[in-house]
Amino acid sequence: MKKPFKFVFLMLVFLVGVQIVMGYGVTIAPRIVWLDELDLSNVDQSAGKALANQSMWKTPLSIAGETFERGVGTHAASVFRIKLDGKAISFKALAGIDDSAPEHELKQASAEFIILGDGKTIWRSGVMHAGQKAKHIDISIKGMKSLILRVDHTGDGIAGDRTNWVDARFEVMGVDPISVKREREKEYVLTPSTSKSPSINAPHVYGARPENPFLFTIPVSGERPMEITVNNLPEGLSIDKNTGIITGKATKAGSYKVNVSVENQYGKDSKDLTIIIGEKISLTPPMGWNSWNVFGASIDDHKIRRMADLMVELGLVNYGYSYINIDDGWQGVRGGKYNAIMPNEKFPDMKGLVDYVHSKGLKIGIYSSPWVQTFAGYIGGSADSREGKVINSSRRHGEYSFAKNDVKQWAEWGFDYIKYDWVTNDIAHTAELTYLLRRSGRDILYSISNAAPFGLAEDWSNLTNAWRTTGDIHDSWCSMTTIGFLQNKWQPYAKPGSWNDPDMLIVGKLGWGKEIHSTNLSPDEQYTHITLWSILAAPLLIGCDMEQMDDFTRSILSNKEIIAINQDVAGIQGHRVYANNEKEIEIWSRPLSDGSVAIGLFNLAENKQEISISWDKINIKGKRKVRNIWKQKDEGVFSNEYKSVVPSHGVVFIKIESGK
Repeated sequence: MKKPFKFVFLMLVFLVGVQIVMGYGVTIAPRIVWLDELDLSNVDQSAGKALANQSMWKTPLSIAGETFERGVGTHAASVFRIKLDGKAISFKALAGIDDSAPEHELKQASAEFIILGDGKTIWRSGVMHAGQKAKHIDISIKGMKSLILRVDHTGDGIAGDRTNWVDARFEVMGVDPISVKREREKEYVLTPSTSKSPSINAPHVYGARPENPFLFTIPVSGERPMEITVNNLPEGLSIDKNTGIITGKATKAGSYKVNVSVENQYGKDSKDLTIIIGEKISLTPPMGWNSWNVFGASIDDHKIRRMADLMVELGLVNYGYSYINIDDGWQGVRGGKYNAIMPNEKFPDMKGLVDYVHSKGLKIGIYSSPWVQTFAGYIGGSADSREGKVINSSRRHGEYSFAKNDVKQWAEWGFDYIKYDWVTNDIAHTAELTYLLRRSGRDILYSISNAAPFGLAEDWSNLTNAWRTTGDIHDSWCSMTTIGFLQNKWQPYAKPGSWNDPDMLIVGKLGWGKEIHSTNLSPDEQYTHITLWSILAAPLLIGCDMEQMDDFTRSILSNKEIIAINQDVAGIQGHRVYANNEKEIEIWSRPLSDGSVAIGLFNLAENKQEISISWDKINIKGKRKVRNIWKQKDEGVFSNEYKSVVPSHGVVFIKIESGK
């Protein structure tokens, strides 16, 4: 009897205590959840990965000389999405630029920290610079269901923009905050289906050098079989009427207007193709496929042959895609009659592989580097290795250059493209390779990678056919937009024969030699990506596994009007005509050879919004016909302005016709 009485008594005491506490309004204290405890793999950023309790370069978190034990190290631009349950109370932190970057990068480092609650901006740091003390954050998040922590690169580049959220924590009463990825919209196809009747697609100009082997496949979509005929071909050239492949050697320099006629059972098409035999090649940005973004260094002869097959089978060759490029990972020992880099065991017959790709009407590219070793650890252009893979952590340019030897070997194999992986890009060695390639007996497109310094942009435009303006792209919104929308300063240096290169396309199935996965770009983000690269007159090098290409990816890569803008014969790179950082709007314009103007209305914000372009921003007047490029559909005639609702992270791409 004693135990039940004692139990009842204690329960009564407990209930009375609860009533007293509630009566006096006393509440249970909120608990703390630290930002660094959340899943950081969901953070989207332009470079590297977000890390807990250290900078993204794995150094202690340090801002203006002050070290912090807790926090998250990121890189501008970055987006950290957090799901709340409406019961969180506050978010407190400090924010600033990490001290870890090299001194020359810290001098130009800047960033702005922005916090959005339920889609609305609730805190901004203003533009911050390296060496500036961290700014305090103490904001109420009561009732909110989402929080976004953003870091913006402020438009002046991303060198040194290593950024930190330190001592960052939530006060919560309900469920713990959860980091999340942006919700991905369903795929939707805008590009109309390919017509069965023939269509002669871009490029409509092609450059080659006299007496060098000539290979050009006229890009014609439509149902096969079809007959392709031309007149006024330069002397020394001939065409296969079934495939449209032009081969031979042009004997005389000059500009030749070739009329191309195509016919199948469903209809006809006719267009002019200008063939310019002279010094310049790559008169439009190169289009094709590169192995790195999907296979990394795990490439081999079979994969390259299969990708060449698929370029034809999928019909991409009919839209101007012409290169199949082998990236890092093919190299073996140095040897052969030129003491050049020989292929490893994955490529048993390099000449046979090159001939096979050429038989498809496609060109083929190869990769090298002037360093002792390449970025994947294989032999480079200044190493005389008989061991195959170079086991040497230094990538410093060697004392000796084997460029002359290697160029002779590339030319004998029959390569058409060289990607030279080069960070410091000194003028003397760039000019050396330019000279050697020009005298190789082949039209070898010369593309520099990686991140050419802007101060020497004019030199690259005179010495090479394409030069990387950035570090490596990866399949994230922040990486793609940071690279793409920072291209404006490079605009004056693009021209026929020489192109700014913001890196390869990140659509489809990617993997970099690891687990192959669908791109992390959403459908709207992929439309933004392809539109921007088209406006930028950028090389269009597919980076995905074409074996796994789905209908959506194929549709965005084979929109003939998008490609026509990218391949426009005037060769003028587009530029920014308007930006609103508060609303996260970008408008870019590209003048075209027919007098029309291509306009991209880009919405970088989290919600859809209406975007307008007034004629005065692009120096035109009056009534103009507007065409939707992705839909290949006329929108109507507009006076002085065009506006449209643009989805979040999406684009509306239009062409405003000339007033003639």
